[in-house]
Amino acid sequence: MSKIVALIKKELHGYFSSPIAYIILILMLSLFNVFFFLVIDQNREVSLRDVFQLMEFMLVFFIPLLTMRLFSEEKANGTMEFLQTAPLTQSMIVLGKYFSMLIFYSLLIALTLTYYFIVEYFGDPDPLGMLFGYLGIWLEGAFFIAVGLLASSWTSNQIIAAMVSYLILFLLYFATSFTQYLSGSAEQFLLQMSTHTHLENFAIGIITPSDVVYYLSGIVCCLALTRLSIDNRLWH
Repeated sequence: MSKIVALIKKELHGYFSSPIAYIILILMLSLFNVFFFLVIDQNREVSLRDVFQLMEFMLVFFIPLLTMRLFSEEKANGTMEFLQTAPLTQSMIVLGKYFSMLIFYSLLIALTLTYYFIVEYFGDPDPLGMLFGYLGIWLEGAFFIAVGLLASSWTSNQIIAAMVSYLILFLLYFATSFTQYLSGSAEQFLLQMSTHTHLENFAIGIITPSDVVYYLSGIVCCLALTRLSIDNRLWH
């Protein structure tokens, strides 16, 4: 466990020593803030439902920019071999990189908690409903990060890693757009594959086992595939 913590610290130091992390953090927060005030001003309701859904849409675009370097940079710089010869297991490497980005993302979400206090000041919101909404957007980001981590493990080119992440996330997010051409089990399959379907329940303050299982199983699946990917000697 101490080795994973050490790797997490190393990764976080790398993030915050680069201006790119600060630029993305400030840009994302600025956009979140703009859309928060626009939505609240238009809806005139003490709810963050539409805010969470807009945040989800923006995460589709920003998460790949955060995750594209996780393994691609190591592979391009030739430092992946050094990392693999260090006293770390493949699983430790995957978890260390994943949790470091998850901490960075959690910091971003934590900075938006002021939205609740602003809404509470002007109205009487449902605290539990908003908590569920924040849990949903956090799980969504955690899933997106796992997808980005997997894509980054496939290539040494950061741009390609980002594009692959975009492709996967777009397919997951816009899956419901194709349901009009299908019916029956195929339609239900696309509905269940869509991230938008599952976040919608969290956004309105509802937690169902299927939604939680969707995100957790997606995260575990991506991390397991990443573990297999870096174990593959294509690094050489």
